[in-house]
Amino acid sequence: MLAATRLTTARRAAPQLTTVAKRWTSSTKEGSVAQSKEFSKREKAQEDSYARKHEQELLKKMRDEIEKKRKELEALEKQHADEVAKSNKD
Repeated sequence: MLAATRLTTARRAAPQLTTVAKRWTSSTKEGSVAQSKEFSKREKAQEDSYARKHEQELLKKMRDEIEKKRKELEALEKQHADEVAKSNKD
């Protein structure tokens, strides 16, 4: 007998809640703040600033590596010149 009883009140309550929710929402779309021009400009400026700083850091690292390799090359050239001079004496 209990199995034959249906709960129809739960089905009827759902559509009523959606109409109330629709009535109290604003007319603007979701994410309208992100679509504004000023927000987009500010966000683009921040992204550009971050990219510039990141590129500067990478360039500094590359310059440091180049300088390190240059010193290493000079040391190897000196060592080679010493070996050549030593072999010419013998």
